[in-house]
Amino acid sequence: MKKDLVSLLSDLIALPSPYPPGTSVEICAYAAKRLRKAGYKVEIATHKKGVDNVVARRKAPGKQGAKGPVIAFNAHVDTVGVGERTNWKSDPFKALVKGGLVYGLGAGNCKGSMAVQLWLAEEIARRGGPAKGELIFTFVADEENLGPEGMEYLRKSGKVRPDALILGAQTENNLIVAERGVMWARLTTRGKAAHAGNPDAGDNAILRMMRLVGALSSYYDKALPNRRSGAMKSTVNIGMFHGGHNTNVVPSACTVEIDRRLLPDEKVKDAFAELKKVVDGAGEPKSQYTVEFLTGTNGFAAPANGQAVAAFEAAVKQTGRKVKFLNATGVSDGRYYADDGIEIINFGPGSGAQGHAANESVPIDEMVEAAEIQLDVVQRLLS
Repeated sequence: MKKDLVSLLSDLIALPSPYPPGTSVEICAYAAKRLRKAGYKVEIATHKKGVDNVVARRKAPGKQGAKGPVIAFNAHVDTVGVGERTNWKSDPFKALVKGGLVYGLGAGNCKGSMAVQLWLAEEIARRGGPAKGELIFTFVADEENLGPEGMEYLRKSGKVRPDALILGAQTENNLIVAERGVMWARLTTRGKAAHAGNPDAGDNAILRMMRLVGALSSYYDKALPNRRSGAMKSTVNIGMFHGGHNTNVVPSACTVEIDRRLLPDEKVKDAFAELKKVVDGAGEPKSQYTVEFLTGTNGFAAPANGQAVAAFEAAVKQTGRKVKFLNATGVSDGRYYADDGIEIINFGPGSGAQGHAANESVPIDEMVEAAEIQLDVVQRLLS
């Protein structure tokens, strides 16, 4: 198993798939070829040229296929760019095996999990496939771009609608079963330009923005500290602030972009309405500002009695390890299924600290353990 996993990961690292430009054609063709050979029904799902996704299915024979759950695995094929090449001690597109680790661009995020899932798909096929239900493997692009052409496309097009979704992630083989939602908004203020030597002749858009941001900060400082769920917190951040074009001119426009992270029981539409209500109540002329919704997805929390989570807990305990649940800082492709009422689990080898860093690596032993645990999970769920 160890040899097979290292070989798979070495092949994947040698197939460049960084964003930008975001091409995923070659690496998806590699995965599709292996999965077809293993007996899966494979589709290359493409909404935008050059941004391929793989959907591979294997259903239990006869009526048994309709009697069991639909279990989908997912890993994203795209990586970040190389960055400063001089920071790499080895070729980022050639796997280096050293000290029990595999080094290379995407080794941890997320080609290590992709290698494990490809091995899993082939091993299940060797054992005859699922005895009930349906098994789906998805390998998608556009994740690093937070774009719509990967997992979001598979969800919207109806190509992948599982009962449980297992996403490859750098969790050191621990579990993430809950994730906060995210809402982005843009606030724009307007004013009147004038010479800085006579500011009273103008209307300063930056000062207006400062008053609005002050009102938001005052509100959220009181409202958010009580919004907690375990280790998860509801938060707000002013991520961008732009205004003015010259020091000696009263600015006529200013924009900020705001990031709100939401607990699983908070909804994006409610968070935007809350923000807008605070801004509208700040006393500024409504003709002099706008509040825009940019994007957002709700959070999720797997049901406490979910069969997939229970299968993972049992499989992890079988290895002798203690089951550990992690708190997610960021968001995953699972967010596109947040409103579907399914179990969403992030799990995989590697440390999050390794992702997006030069000399990225993944421990081989963690890949082996991840493969064994997930094979056990599939056996429990699909016999």
